[in-house]
Amino acid sequence: MSFENLKKAMRIMEENKDKCYFIGHRSEALIRLAEEKLGLKFPDTYRYFIEKYGAGNYGSAEIFGIVDDDFENSSVPDAIWYTLTERDEINLPLNLLIIYNTGDEALYCLDFNRRNEAGEPAVISFIPGIDFEEQEHKIIANDFGDFLLELVTHESDV
Repeated sequence: MSFENLKKAMRIMEENKDKCYFIGHRSEALIRLAEEKLGLKFPDTYRYFIEKYGAGNYGSAEIFGIVDDDFENSSVPDAIWYTLTERDEINLPLNLLIIYNTGDEALYCLDFNRRNEAGEPAVISFIPGIDFEEQEHKIIANDFGDFLLELVTHESDV
């Protein structure tokens, strides 16, 4: 369902362009560079999202992606910069990629050690300041497509 749900989410976004504030298309070369920097290969759903939208907001929801190739001097919504920074500052595990900040205490991350039947990483909740092994690792969505659909559906209803 992941790609199907990703497409549904993107249709909702296209139907509500007034809620979209994204930087736009990111090149394949830039996406590969980001993957190399993180040591992770992005799942198809997340890669497709980045190719089309890059990073940005849908309503008040800020979805992290790729901004540019300066992964050391950036800010949110740059998922690469944020993930690398948190790896250094809070020992974020190497298998996590931050895609969303709840604004409370939780970060939502793609967990590359937890994959569904299609090979897509689950979206989990990570609480900074608590050792990774001691956390519940609550699954927020089965994959990025499910996460995005739930997010844009919620934002569209607000």
